[in-house]
Formats: sequence, C-alpha cells, structure tokens
Amino acid sequence: MPSRRDSPAGCDSDAGHTEEAAEFVALRPLLFSLAYQMTGGVADAEDIVSEAYLRLRRAEANGTRIDSLKNYLSSVVTRLSIDQLRSARSRREAYVGTWLPEPLIESASTPEFERVELADTLSMAFLVLLETLTPTERAVFLLREVFEFDYPQISRMLDKSEPYCRQLLSRARQHVDARKPRFDANNGDRDQLTASFFTALEDGDLDPLITMLAADVVAYGDGGNGPSLPRPVDGRDKVLRLLTAVSRAAADHQLHFERVLVNGQPGALFVDGDGLLLNVIALDVVDGVIQTVRSIVNPDKLAHIGPLISEDHPLRGGGRRSARSRR
Repeated sequence: MPSRRDSPAGCDSDAGHTEEAAEFVALRPLLFSLAYQMTGGVADAEDIVSEAYLRLRRAEANGTRIDSLKNYLSSVVTRLSIDQLRSARSRREAYVGTWLPEPLIESASTPEFERVELADTLSMAFLVLLETLTPTERAVFLLREVFEFDYPQISRMLDKSEPYCRQLLSRARQHVDARKPRFDANNGDRDQLTASFFTALEDGDLDPLITMLAADVVAYGDGGNGPSLPRPVDGRDKVLRLLTAVSRAAADHQLHFERVLVNGQPGALFVDGDGLLLNVIALDVVDGVIQTVRSIVNPDKLAHIGPLISEDHPLRGGGRRSARSRR
C-alpha cells in the first residue's frame, strides 16, 4: 500500500486528510473501547484516543509510512494504555475503599464514539477481574480474545515475540476463565427483577428485596472524594440494612432512580428532582437473583455522565473531600 504521505501538497493532500479523518471517526468506537477496557477510565480513554490521533498526524508529517490505520492506531492506543495503567497501579493500590471503573452509560444521547458494544467484557465485574492481570497480560488478552487481532499483529503492537505473546495469553486466559463472571441470559426476567428492585427502594417497601437478593450477595461502594464503603458488605442481612439506609436517603432528600444500562448490565442513576446525579448503581443478576450491587459515588468518576449534586450536599459528605484519587 502506498504511503499516506505520497500525495502532493494542495487539494490532494487536503482530500487525504479528510479521508483519514473520516476513517478515524469510523475507528473511534473500537479505539475507545480498547482504551476503556485497558484503563477502566472513560476520561483516560478519551484522552488516549485523542493523543493517538495527534501522534498519527505527527507521524504522517514526518513521512512515516502507515499501511493500516486500524493497526497503527490500535498499537498506539494499546501502548498509551499500558503506560497509563502502570502509572495508575500505585494509586489504585493506595486507594481508600473499593476501586471501581468509571461507569459507561448507554443512552440515546451518548456520543457516537462512546456507543461501543456493551458486551460481557465491558461489565463492571469483568473490568475488576482484568485489574488482577499485569498491564501487558491485559493488553494481549484484550487484543486477542476481545478484538481478535492475530499474533503477528499483537507481536508488532507490543514489540514482543509471538511465543512470548502466546505465553502471556495462556496465563491470562487461565486466570480469567477461573474467575470469569456470568450473568443471566434472559434479559426480560433480568429487567423485570431490576425494575422491582429499584421500585422497592423508592417506595420504601423493602420486604420484596429478601427474595431478590442472593444469600451471599455483596455490595461495593466507591466513594473516592465522598462517602464510601471502606470494605465490601457481605450477606443478605447486611446488604438489606445498607439498602434500607439508601431508601431512607432517597425519601429524605427527594431522590429517585432512573434506570439505565451500566456497562451493559442493569443499573440506575440516583438523581434529584433537577436531574442532578448523586451516584450510579450497577447490578449483577445471576440465577434469577441479585448477586452484586456496585455503587459509584466518586464525583471524579461521574462528571462525564452529566451535572452532579453539589459537593456540600449531605449525601456527598457535606463538602468534606478526601485526598483519594479517582484512580
């Protein structure tokens, strides 16, 4: 394939850049999805994709031959994501309380580049599982298992030998397969259960929750700069007490739930009468009951979704901020 810099200056060059920009827009959902699954951050993924485009323009300005825009940009995004993930690791290890990925909300108003395929590999549970891999293992696993690049492509992207990439994938696959989350396949039953769950929280009639929650249900709360759960809450009785407090807070502060898909799984936005967001709740439904409840309150992880309830709100700690990072 001829270099993208072979065309002369002028109209042909302008046309080439227009074509390139259109191709980049077409690739952006894939690139965003790759960066997001690598880093677990929406803002990080946006920054990485933008930086990849800037590097593309600089490379072409320097006369670099690019035979495949998809492979080139995927390689840049992967390497930037690995760097970002390595930088974030120490901060996440020191994170107070539970660290959860930034939620990805599917809606009609979501920008096109964020409207990625919401498969099981984008679920909160799966992204948390990926955190247990090394950055390079995570990259090889995603490139091969999710985005279906072949080994020669992965080898070039990571500047690693093919045998080493195969070894990394084998190790990552064994780790993931042993812990891979599962979800109910019947979305109709899942959605009905979810609707009943959030209705019970809003109405304050929590008795139905007893049959909706698994006996070993677990609740996680990522507060970051606001109130958080320092440790997971385990067991139906303890989670019911936690949900009772959530229900009372909804009534006391006139909040309600707007059901959405959170990373492809059932969930809701917890908002006030003006539509200001307090937190995002995501549910894992397994075998007809709710197995996991995840709450993201950290405002740094929610700013991309919409306007937030003010920091001085009582449910955000009355304006008290900690030194915790969103990462």
